[in-house]
Amino acid sequence: MTNPFNIAENTDAINRDKTIVRTSIIGIIANAFLAGFKAVIGILSNSIAITLDAVNNLSDAGSSLVTIIGTKLAGKQPDKKHPWGYGRIEYLSAMIIGIIVMYAGVTSLRESIIKIIHPEVPSYSTVSLIIVGSAVLVKILLGLFVQSTGKKVNSASLVNSGKDALMDSIISAATLVSAIIFVMTGFSPEAWLGAVISLMIIKAGIEMLSETVSSILGQRVEAETVKTVRQSIMSFPEVRGVYDMIFHDYGPDRLNCSAHIEVDDTMTADKIDKLQRDITAKVFMEHNIIITALSVYSVNTQDETAIKIRSEIYKTVTAIPHVIQVHGFYVDEAAKRIQFDVIFDFDAKDRCALYEQVVTKVKSLYPDYDILCVPDTDFSVSE
Repeated sequence: MTNPFNIAENTDAINRDKTIVRTSIIGIIANAFLAGFKAVIGILSNSIAITLDAVNNLSDAGSSLVTIIGTKLAGKQPDKKHPWGYGRIEYLSAMIIGIIVMYAGVTSLRESIIKIIHPEVPSYSTVSLIIVGSAVLVKILLGLFVQSTGKKVNSASLVNSGKDALMDSIISAATLVSAIIFVMTGFSPEAWLGAVISLMIIKAGIEMLSETVSSILGQRVEAETVKTVRQSIMSFPEVRGVYDMIFHDYGPDRLNCSAHIEVDDTMTADKIDKLQRDITAKVFMEHNIIITALSVYSVNTQDETAIKIRSEIYKTVTAIPHVIQVHGFYVDEAAKRIQFDVIFDFDAKDRCALYEQVVTKVKSLYPDYDILCVPDTDFSVSE
């Protein structure tokens, strides 16, 4: 999350945006040249496959332009209307790229079908084949460069553009093979090849859309992110456990997190306050993740009976199928109340019945206590 008061973070964000824009401009220039060469060759040789390949290069150039626009808009500072910034615009730009790719595929498929029904004989020259072969090499290098850069700066748009370029290199290679087959045998499979190419393009577009829509809907963060943030919080000796970690994604490198921590019931408010502030600062400095809320669970440490009850309930409840965690446990002897949170597996078919089973079992163990059991959700990777 961009913090206007953090100079180092702002510098990183500016450098990231510059890298994305610079890489996209390289993609636009390369694809524009390739599209021009292929269009001329395709028209002169009457080759539908090469012509479609040229159109695909134009769509790639358009994708790079969308990436630039999306990056610029996503870099806007937070305002009153959007206090979490505009980072998710990058996901929208990645989705637009997927739509562009799908449209190019559908258009290409239509033209290929027309050529299958009304075939035309192509005419290739040695020069045209050399240019197509060179284009294959250029697209491979361009694809690897763009995809690698996209992964380094965590840009879904660049990664999608890189994947598209690598797929184009395979398509161009197939077009070259088709041309060689025609020169050697007189048989031209390029209309059919054009159809296959189109289906590959459509498939790639669908996959891009699926990935970006998943990000917009809110998918679970990487297990490694959860693990490292949890380790940072657990590095404080006062913290007995970390639970209910919820991550909110407001764009690439814009993660917020809330969590519950368990601390001894003997800690005073001033010590808890200092602990929360220290944890927030550590997580931000180490992971560039903002802790938006850090709630506290109090753990019984002075009452041996409560400690024994906790151990027995943990053992009993976690033995129930589809129960993956029990936390936030506390025994209030004065009120004769046992309270805890329980997390169920997403595979549980009837969570209500499972909840009733948990409460019933605990109640049978401790009939003299009120049981306050809160069903929880496994938002992040469970322990």
